[in-house]
Amino acid sequence: MEDTNDLLLCASEFIKDRLYFVTLKTMTKPKSTPNTHYFSIDDELVYENFYDDFGPLNLAMLYHYCQKVNKKLKAVTLRKKKIVHYTIMDPAKRVNAAFLIGSYAILYCKHTAEEAYNCLTNNPDSPSFIMFRDASVGTPWFEISLIECLSAIYKCHKLGFFNFQDFCVKEYEYFERVENGDLNWIIPGKFIAFCGPYAKFKIENGYPLHAPESYFTYFHYNNVTTIIRLNKKIYDASIFTDAGFDHKDLFFLDGSTPTDSIMRQFLKIAENASGAVAVHCRAGLGRTGSLIGCYIMKHYHLTAHETIAWIRICRPGSVIGHQQEWLEKKEAYLHSLLKEPLQAQNGKPVHEYGIYSIIGRPKTSFLSSLKTAHVMQDNVSGIMHCVDGITLDDTASTSTTLTQGDKLNQIKAKRKRLPTNHTSLNTTSRPSTVVNPYLRSLLQTRTQKSTVNTLSGNKEKDSTKRLLPRSTTTTTISKSARTTKSYKTAFIR
Repeated sequence: MEDTNDLLLCASEFIKDRLYFVTLKTMTKPKSTPNTHYFSIDDELVYENFYDDFGPLNLAMLYHYCQKVNKKLKAVTLRKKKIVHYTIMDPAKRVNAAFLIGSYAILYCKHTAEEAYNCLTNNPDSPSFIMFRDASVGTPWFEISLIECLSAIYKCHKLGFFNFQDFCVKEYEYFERVENGDLNWIIPGKFIAFCGPYAKFKIENGYPLHAPESYFTYFHYNNVTTIIRLNKKIYDASIFTDAGFDHKDLFFLDGSTPTDSIMRQFLKIAENASGAVAVHCRAGLGRTGSLIGCYIMKHYHLTAHETIAWIRICRPGSVIGHQQEWLEKKEAYLHSLLKEPLQAQNGKPVHEYGIYSIIGRPKTSFLSSLKTAHVMQDNVSGIMHCVDGITLDDTASTSTTLTQGDKLNQIKAKRKRLPTNHTSLNTTSRPSTVVNPYLRSLLQTRTQKSTVNTLSGNKEKDSTKRLLPRSTTTTTISKSARTTKSYKTAFIR
């Protein structure tokens, strides 16, 4: 790092003589030397915002970062070099970069959250890290800190919520996309948060509205037994119950917080469910995240801010505005409901298999397909789509009034808008499902046949490739090889 001393603001050492994190005063990219290798993820792993939110980066991005660092540390060509992760003075990019390397230190260097945070902040020249905020606009009244995010990673990893040695990142990246179901696991084997389904599948203003049938195969495969709806009726609950699911309604207004009665009913339903519970409101973010957060605080005794951090790392944008304040006020009460929370015993995690586990579920052809399939992710800085006048009005989809959930859905959909030449639907036939061919059996209607195209081979592709926004035909550019490949999106009608 001798060549960048005049550009260096502050530095932290995570692995002695090997791995460093530095903040530079300049936008100029430092050149690697015979003794030092520099890399940055500031423009590679980018948070997709809803409003003024900017992080933390999601679990898949953390996985890719860890793979990237491990690959560099093991590379023969870099074995005698110092590996330097550099960032710039941009406050949002810097705190997200710090979250990544701090989490890496927790997962692979056996640091506690406090040790990782102290490593990032013990330099007297180090500027303070800004606070993460909720997915709203304006003055950030509801914030969580970097140390709380690192604490969430530390505690949830010890609990067995996730394990990067057994983690199907392709599954995460596929299903979190709007066109593929917009769902995320939060607690292994217990909770999925997803966007509220509609009566029939259709594409409205470029935004895919999924029918309940779209989720049947994936839910059955993952032992989801119960659906909890928090928004007003848009689809007929019998569609789920006829397919063998329990369905519960716990309505409260979009953007609001639940009553104590609803909170207690939710906990009771979740605790009595024989399998996993899939929860949705309109967007599957605010109300959904708030109630799942109650379960986490009661059963695992995470703090309100650690709980919010974990949910947002799994499903960015969750818990909005005063819903965070409501969870803060409920923390002591929820902790009091269970004197002995679930916790690791003798180094053994509570959950043997984490979310998106491969070996923890029955073997099926789609898992091997996921491991080799190419899932594109848009690499954009985010969408500033500020809409004034968010209302607490959760009306039917035919209303001209946009609720908070509607607006969040629209923003998320605009990141990955479907090609216009694929928007025609046969409205008189069964609901259509938009999927890639290697995952047809996961998102299908009850009458669709299961057809998975199994792909051979298990070797994982280099996760350090830069990903560019997708169109009908997408090109991925490798930084090192500068080779290109084209992939076309397939649709089931």
